[in-house]
Amino acid sequence: MNKDQSFYIGYISKTRGLKGEVQLFFEFEDYTELDLDVIFLEIDKKLVPYFVENVKLHNNSTAYAWFEDIDHIDKAQPLVHKKMYLPIEKMPERDPDDFRYSDLIGYLVIDEHEGELGEITQVQEMPQQFIATINMEDKEVMFPLNEDFIVGIDPEEKVVVLQLPEGLVDMYLEQ
Repeated sequence: MNKDQSFYIGYISKTRGLKGEVQLFFEFEDYTELDLDVIFLEIDKKLVPYFVENVKLHNNSTAYAWFEDIDHIDKAQPLVHKKMYLPIEKMPERDPDDFRYSDLIGYLVIDEHEGELGEITQVQEMPQQFIATINMEDKEVMFPLNEDFIVGIDPEEKVVVLQLPEGLVDMYLEQ
């Protein structure tokens, strides 16, 4: 299997204990719906299958797992920071009406005052709100995604129209 036949779900963040247990960190939103019987780790630019013996999911985008034949910390240590993938067939289906802020990555941002700003490259979930990032004039510009600023979203054209607070974009560009 190669990367175009798979999807990224996260990485191994650390080992735990001496018996080969590892902590998984999920960057895939619906990680609780994943079938984790086999996880593919990227090792030397190849996807290598690891068979999961046991996995315990937690609420904070993490899980603890044991892999077959990994029974000591010395065998688990080389897996730390390896990216995890699953085959595309195992991707959970989402309801088409289930729109999330992370779906806005790749959308063109148009501000009612400033005009076209650029494409959303990243969406981060913060404790109080979601933050979008665009690259503008070789600088990262960040702004909150909330209902007060969003004028409209056009999924067909992949455009989001905003009315950002006056001076927000200028603040980034003046640095």
